[in-house]
Amino acid sequence: MPTAMMDADKTRSIAFLNWAHGLDHYVLGIYPTIVIGLQVVYHRSYSELIALSTAMFVAFGVFSLPAGWLADRWSRRGMMALFFVGCGASLAIAAFAPNLVVLALALFALGMFAAIYHPVGTAMLIEISKARGRTLAFNGVCGNLGVSLAAAITAALASFLGWRGAFLVPAVLAIATGVVYFLSVADDRGTTGTRKSVPDVVLPRPAALAFFLLYVVISFAGGLTFNTIVIALPKMVQERVGGGIDLMAVGGLATLVFMFGAAAQLVVGRLVERFPAHVLFGAIVSLQFAGVLWAAHTHGMALIPALALVMVGIYGQITVGDIVIARYTADAWRGRVYAVRFFLTFISSAVAVSLIAYLYSRGGFDLVLAALVGASGAFLAAVLSLVTVVSTVEARRRVIPAE
Repeated sequence: MPTAMMDADKTRSIAFLNWAHGLDHYVLGIYPTIVIGLQVVYHRSYSELIALSTAMFVAFGVFSLPAGWLADRWSRRGMMALFFVGCGASLAIAAFAPNLVVLALALFALGMFAAIYHPVGTAMLIEISKARGRTLAFNGVCGNLGVSLAAAITAALASFLGWRGAFLVPAVLAIATGVVYFLSVADDRGTTGTRKSVPDVVLPRPAALAFFLLYVVISFAGGLTFNTIVIALPKMVQERVGGGIDLMAVGGLATLVFMFGAAAQLVVGRLVERFPAHVLFGAIVSLQFAGVLWAAHTHGMALIPALALVMVGIYGQITVGDIVIARYTADAWRGRVYAVRFFLTFISSAVAVSLIAYLYSRGGFDLVLAALVGASGAFLAAVLSLVTVVSTVEARRRVIPAE
């Protein structure tokens, strides 16, 4: 294929991947907003209804493992087409669900297909991008916008079209995108055996083991922090800001909070090209921990800047963390490596849902936020330990560059 055609195909692929990241987070954010209105429809408590999404978040974590494996062994492009169409079909079933059982099953299917994006899309971006920092940062912003807009757009669609319409509109959009994507992006099945099998930096065996074990803790604790905030944020804003604000106002404030994360990712995309990624990783997660502490001890409108600081840390660290993994992982294995990372990150979302439901029913958001401080603290400790390991390896490479 001529170079110009290859570059055009890469540009199209990146554009679709950016859209896919936004859509992925958007579709997962529909139910946490819809659930507020479903309390009136089904006369069930928030704790009971939010627990219905547990299976969705379990699937979102578990199915990232086979998604990454299939992408590396079969086709990353094929898996992304399946992502779009599968998410759309699941949303359509949710829109027409006659009862809560069918709705829960549709949410499970949504989590299964949504699980495809992160291990597959991230590996594709790392493979085809020339400026990793900026490309991953902008892609992260797209994901953040999906989270940010989910609350506001879902609330608006539910207000005008009912809660079923809030599922149906993105369903149609996702299926249409899948068809266009499959017809527009070149087949990659002939390139799966040509990917690099050696990482940019080869870690010594003890450092590699420490890196892996620490990333297990980082992925789970970081995911628990991320998912607890994202899932609980609309209800947290409604209760702790006070003033009897309605669903539209909740969606608007939630969107404002998430937008701070988007801005942070753009800045981080530039910083990671100037400073070592692992050092930025430690600094950003420290900032996130400070925001969680602040949010746990505040009410009223002061909660909004506290949550904004949390979002700056949460979304900033995602971009940097992916680049750290890319530096020490071979391209041929990245789909599977990211699959394990996102499996641990997103399986924690199921824990987050159960944790929110259990703690909220016993102590409200004071208890939820206290648990969040603990998870965020464990995340920070693991990241700082990883920074120490990687800094030692990089210092040795500078002293003995031949190794």
